[in-house]
Amino acid sequence: MSAGKKGKNRPPVSVKIVEGEVFADVLELEKPRFIVDYDKYVDMLWEANPAIHAALKKSGSLETARDNLYRYLERTERGVFAVDNDLHILEKTVVRQSIRVFKSIIGPINEKRTQVSALDCLWKLARNKREDLKVSIGFLLEFINLFRGVAGKSNIYRENEEVKKGIPDFMKMEGREAAQKRSEVLDDMSETVRKYFRRFPSGLDEEVVEWRRQNSERIWKYFGATEKKWRTYAWQMEHVIKDPDTLLALVELPVPIKEAVRKAAGYHIPWGITPYYLSLMDRNPAVGYDHAIRAQVLPPPEYVDTLAEHRGERNVFDFMGEHDTSPIDLITRRYPSICILKPYNTCPQICVYCQRNWEIDECLAPDALAPEKTINTALDWIENHPAIGDVLVTGGDPLVMEDGRIKHLLQRLSAVKHIYRIRLGTRTPVTLPFRWTDKLVGMLAEFHEPGRREITVVTHFIHPYEITPEARDAVQKIRRQGISVYNQQVFTVENSRRFETAKLRLDLKSIGVDPYYTFNMKGKCETRRYMVPVARILQELKEESRLLPGLDRTDEAVFNVPKLGKNHLRATQDHRLVMIRPDGCRVYEFHPWEKNIRPEPPYNYVDVSIYDYLEELAARGENISDYRTIWFYY
Repeated sequence: MSAGKKGKNRPPVSVKIVEGEVFADVLELEKPRFIVDYDKYVDMLWEANPAIHAALKKSGSLETARDNLYRYLERTERGVFAVDNDLHILEKTVVRQSIRVFKSIIGPINEKRTQVSALDCLWKLARNKREDLKVSIGFLLEFINLFRGVAGKSNIYRENEEVKKGIPDFMKMEGREAAQKRSEVLDDMSETVRKYFRRFPSGLDEEVVEWRRQNSERIWKYFGATEKKWRTYAWQMEHVIKDPDTLLALVELPVPIKEAVRKAAGYHIPWGITPYYLSLMDRNPAVGYDHAIRAQVLPPPEYVDTLAEHRGERNVFDFMGEHDTSPIDLITRRYPSICILKPYNTCPQICVYCQRNWEIDECLAPDALAPEKTINTALDWIENHPAIGDVLVTGGDPLVMEDGRIKHLLQRLSAVKHIYRIRLGTRTPVTLPFRWTDKLVGMLAEFHEPGRREITVVTHFIHPYEITPEARDAVQKIRRQGISVYNQQVFTVENSRRFETAKLRLDLKSIGVDPYYTFNMKGKCETRRYMVPVARILQELKEESRLLPGLDRTDEAVFNVPKLGKNHLRATQDHRLVMIRPDGCRVYEFHPWEKNIRPEPPYNYVDVSIYDYLEELAARGENISDYRTIWFYY
């Protein structure tokens, strides 16, 4: 793999856009498909596996086609185990995996559950029955790669004769000679990683620190403040930017985002940015390092339009089913020993793709603190449930509360004998690091009793560019009290380029934060543009994260099953690909965490198209060949 060059936006590379050639499928795609040389893709499909083409073409009915394909796949699978099969053993693994996936996709039960038949589309394509058939290039590319996988031609390893023999040079040697040869291979891998890392500077880089210093000074002078005031969290919260005119006076924005921000304000859709976080944005948008920071807080047009359309229907945006997993006000529970306590229902700034932003009325809403009676009732509930040992205090952001309020909560929770851990879920180390005063961390330390009760902080850094000297200092204050700090990253299109998340892990560890979870982007309709295919997070784990030392990759990649909780994506036995829709979107069956414990029902999830995702990366200047193996992660 080679490190792609950082480039400006450009049209997609694999499909040219030609006026008048619009192709929209029957599933009401969010955007039309612009197709050129559609027949070329169909030809590539059949060239990928002529045997499958022949089996489909000769079949007089759909069921005959199904039977013929099952027989072909069974023969092919047996052939993998033949003595004279000279495929590389790793390529044989790809064959077996591809066969398993293909069998699942053409299974009648999966057609019934998803109300889609990929086999019917393939059969009609093979027999030139295209009158009412509308399938996208994304669909064709999925099966081009799947057919190649079945045929043992995945091209994952770009096979040559040496690879086919399966014996690397260093394995033919012994002793120091073998070790030196192996070391050369590892050096090459490391150099590749370093090339990618250089594309993603952190906020600790000297040049970036200077940019941010100038930004900060410009912003505090705009408000008529001083550096001393700037570095106090009270001043920061008093000057949270919620007015479009103020925002536009301080940062350059493209026209669509300007209009979206104004529309959000007009519809009272919550948004807000701390002056500190605004200072992390590049003054010149062409620099482009701050793309993830901007996307985090600047609402895009489609997000605003969707929220405006459903403004009175909050539960529409409750993807995780929190409304149905709350046994009492302020409490959410999905696991035996854990509950969530939400005493404060707003934040110092609003993240566009937050799981709970549908519950928030306004950034720093004056009535965000739950009534004392409601909080005490929730605390009584925790006390009366001895199964609960771990309480996550979140919201909103509970660290916006006054120290006294936080102390009261910790006193009540610490008095409960069965509580052994209190987690504080907060993004203030990222958005408002000045909140972490000596007084606050000293108060938290009073309740941290190793061996009896643990206080931990769980935060959300999403990109290396957020890691600043101020954030580092806040984290180190916490760590010096013996309190651990963990990170939960949301994996989005803004941090999913090659080694972008790997760089974040490394930079997090450098300031004392342990990577904890990497969340597959929630399947919320209003933030679909941020979503990344499941295949990409699996690819990142195997091909990028795996190249880091174990202590730098302690996070677990998870998918949140609505109402039930986290499914570990690394555990392939807990999810399977069951269908590919005509729009190129995969449908996954996710099993609940209770699998093998209780027979809870699985959840079918429609993923975003790999093709669409790759087109977005191409538009951002990525070398798409770097991602060619993504199709083989299921």
